[in-house]
Amino acid sequence: MGNERGLTAERSGLAAEQTVVDGLYGRLDALRGEAEHRLAAIRREGPSGSPQNRSERDAFATLYEDRISQLDAVEDRLCFGRLDLRDGHRFYVGRIGLSDEEHQPLLTDWRAPAAQAFYSATAATPGDVVNRRHLTTAGRRVTAVEDDVLDVEALRESGADAALAGEGALLAALGARRTGRMGDIVATIQAEQDAVIRAPMTGALVVQGGPGSGKTAVALHRAAFLLYHHREQLESRGVLLIGPSKTFLRYIDHVLPSLGETGAVSTTLGGLVPGVEFTGVEPDDSAEVKGRTAMAAVIKAAVRERQRVPRRDQEIRIDGRTVVVRRGDVKEAQAKARRDGRPHNEARAVFAKEMITRLTRQLLDQLDYTVGDEDRLELERDVRDSRDVRVAINLCWLPVTPQQLIRDLFSKAHLLDHAARKLARDERDLLLRPASMPFTEADVPLLDEAAELLGEMPGGRRPRGDEPTTEEIEYARDVLDTFGDGGMVTAEALASRMKSGTARLTVAERARGDRTWTYGHVVVDEAQELSPMAWRMLLRRCPTRSFTIVGDVAQTASVAGTRWWPEAMDPLFESSWELRELTISYRIPAPVADAAQAYAKAAGLPVSELSAARELDDAVAFTRGDDAVASAARIARARAEEFVDGEGGLVAVVADRSMHPRLRNALSGTGISVMTARESKGLEFDVAVVVEPSLIARRPGDLYVALTRPTRRLEVVHAEDLPAGLGPA
Repeated sequence: MGNERGLTAERSGLAAEQTVVDGLYGRLDALRGEAEHRLAAIRREGPSGSPQNRSERDAFATLYEDRISQLDAVEDRLCFGRLDLRDGHRFYVGRIGLSDEEHQPLLTDWRAPAAQAFYSATAATPGDVVNRRHLTTAGRRVTAVEDDVLDVEALRESGADAALAGEGALLAALGARRTGRMGDIVATIQAEQDAVIRAPMTGALVVQGGPGSGKTAVALHRAAFLLYHHREQLESRGVLLIGPSKTFLRYIDHVLPSLGETGAVSTTLGGLVPGVEFTGVEPDDSAEVKGRTAMAAVIKAAVRERQRVPRRDQEIRIDGRTVVVRRGDVKEAQAKARRDGRPHNEARAVFAKEMITRLTRQLLDQLDYTVGDEDRLELERDVRDSRDVRVAINLCWLPVTPQQLIRDLFSKAHLLDHAARKLARDERDLLLRPASMPFTEADVPLLDEAAELLGEMPGGRRPRGDEPTTEEIEYARDVLDTFGDGGMVTAEALASRMKSGTARLTVAERARGDRTWTYGHVVVDEAQELSPMAWRMLLRRCPTRSFTIVGDVAQTASVAGTRWWPEAMDPLFESSWELRELTISYRIPAPVADAAQAYAKAAGLPVSELSAARELDDAVAFTRGDDAVASAARIARARAEEFVDGEGGLVAVVADRSMHPRLRNALSGTGISVMTARESKGLEFDVAVVVEPSLIARRPGDLYVALTRPTRRLEVVHAEDLPAGLGPA
């Protein structure tokens, strides 16, 4: 009888919640339909009218398109929670806030202050919460409800229903199979994570956490939280998210849209330097030298070397008369060009104009009569059009692209010796390479440094991203009052779209096309890998130094990275940074975490203390055989066959690159990923097959990364002896 009553209560709870969820989706559909109707009406008007009218229509169209995208992105798990309060009030928590036509709240945005209790209330400190309900949905159907009763007596007095059934929401999410894309954790954020997500936006927040502690998820949810709470400050400048690889960015690309945000720019460091491919590979010791802050002075010296003074005065004939490019004039003209601090290529115009003026004056001095303004301008044109003059000016102040500057610097020993004279001879030798060699990841900050010092090439145009003025915002407000928009957009957002002819471009689109764009906030994932030069590059993107920095110093693979946060952060942020730690691993089963931590401690890695949230039997297996590649392929195939039930599941093989050809051949057509430890960084799989750990352990941090990728099972396959600390318990 007790079981029957429990089932009846659960079914009743499901039915009641289904009614609520149906109403929420009905409102979502209505808002989406309204936005689509308004967008269609604007498109029907076509390109007629004045330029101002067209700009207004384009701005509205862009905003409605953004709104539709936002409403589409929150379709899955729109509502996931309910809070019952001590005073009898109840409200629902979801991905975005929704109100009815009378502006009465229907759904509370998870980022709103009122929703914080959904993540932070406990039985020990319930606050005003008597019950927290988790709703599990599949599509638009409620499939389960589960209650965390925080105050039983108060719940009974209120008469609220409670369905104490089902697996915990967190453990259910953790046990779900991997899909190859990161899932948001908005429904299962834990108190430790919530405190980081909602931390104030002051200075830099560094989040240190071991594998599986949710660092990346926390960083993404923090970005969404900040965009929600600091909309006016961040909307016009955007948020920059830096990831370690393009694979990683594909893995997380839908998380922020699913949280109701589309205003962030996600890219790698290389993506901040448009138009350059980074496909080269170089030795670690070369990358380490390039990562030092001393390289900023090297690049500056290389730029300055392009501002040359000729060894001797040079005579030039112009229409039968002789002018002299004097060394003294060149020095004075260069000093004048440098005076206002413009970048090299942009300051060249000042230098060239000054030299043309001085050479024209020489021609005037040779005339035995006074000339008028028209004759003087004609003589100036003769000087400017002289090929010999143009060549002489270019040799004294040569415009150059960042790519050419870096290629020349590292391929010509005499240029490198001049610019890097403070580096030791063996360090300079590490930097020399053929001009045809492709750029590497370590070149990215150097190219950016060069671009900052060089500026645009003559004739180039820097994209503008100016914020709207007060007058432009007021005008946009008048437009909204005239046309009406149902409260969908703000005057500030409309003014930004109408600014400078960029009505059809979002903030993210404008920022991607402008290397000089500065952001309101920067989120850096796998931050331990960044070199000092890379940090210098990122600080230029955010002069306010508002950062969220997540990483794990035990997983540092780059020789130019950091292994102790104060060492990297103090020079950048001085006292304006804070360190917080995540101590619970939600993704990795306890046996996997124990095996990885034992190895890391034996290898001397600076691992954080980590407690695993899940216990799984048989989560770690060790297999030794004469042919590790053949054994690994056999095991990977067997594990993949366990996921043929249609519910998904990912298997990856992590091995030294030398083994990849054989592994890929053996696993052809299976869909099983083969990658290096570095390529697996930040990703997660149901099963990770780690092949020949002794090879990967040549960089201890790489093996630690490889061992901590699985959410269900770790298979270690080897023919050689295992590294110290790694082995069956």
